[in-house]
Amino acid sequence: MGTSSASLHVAIIMDGNGRWATRRGLQRTEGHRQGLEAAKRIVAACSERGVSYLSLYTFSTENWKRTKEEVGFLMGLIRTHLAAELDFYRKNRIKLLHSGNRSGLSSDILREIDNVVRDTADFPGMVVNLAINYGGRDEIVRAVGRSLAEGGATDHLAEKDIASNLDHPGLPDPDLIIRTGGEMRLSNFLLWQSAYSELYFTDCLWPDFDEHELDKALTDYRSRERRFGGL
Repeated sequence: MGTSSASLHVAIIMDGNGRWATRRGLQRTEGHRQGLEAAKRIVAACSERGVSYLSLYTFSTENWKRTKEEVGFLMGLIRTHLAAELDFYRKNRIKLLHSGNRSGLSSDILREIDNVVRDTADFPGMVVNLAINYGGRDEIVRAVGRSLAEGGATDHLAEKDIASNLDHPGLPDPDLIIRTGGEMRLSNFLLWQSAYSELYFTDCLWPDFDEHELDKALTDYRSRERRFGGL
C-alpha cells in the first residue's frame, strides 16, 4: 500500500492552461494566470495535508518554443509570484528550491529565484521544488558534466555519480507524479528520478485542479502496492 503523506514527494505536471482559456473564449495568458492561482491553492493544500515535498513543472526547456509574447508573460508571472508570495512561504515555513538550467534565464528572474531560495533556506516545513527552465534530459547531461569535471572517467561512470550531481541530490525521488490535462506522458520531467514513481493522469485541466482533485490522486496512490522491482 502507499505511504501516508509524511515523507511523501508529490510532483505535478501542470498541463491544460491554454486549453482551459481557449474553451472559454479567453486569451491563453488568462489560462496561465488562473494556472498560477491553482498552483498557489495546491501548495497550500499539500502543506495542510502534511506532504513533505512538492515539485512543480513550472517552465520546461521546451517551452521556449512558444511565442515570444507567451514566454514573456510566463516569465513575468514567475517573477511577480516569487516576490509576491514570499510572505505566504514565510507564514507556512515552506522552503523553496529551484531545479533547472540557470543558463538562459534572465538576471531579474535569477535574482528573484535566488532571493526566495535564500530567504526560505532554513524553514522546516514542506519543500517546494520549482522546475524552471527544466528538462530531465538536460539535467542528466549537466549531471554527467559535473561528474566528469570532478574527475570521473567516462568509461566508469556509475549511477551514484549521476545521482550525486543532479540539481538536488538530497531531494528524494517523487513517490507520485500527477499530470493534469488528459495527456499521458512525462514530457521530459524528472526522467532520472521517476524510475519507480507512481503515475496518475487526470483529464482535469490545471486551472480547475483543486483540493478535491488532489485528494482523489492521493487516495488512488495510497491504494497501490509499491514493490520497486521486488515481489
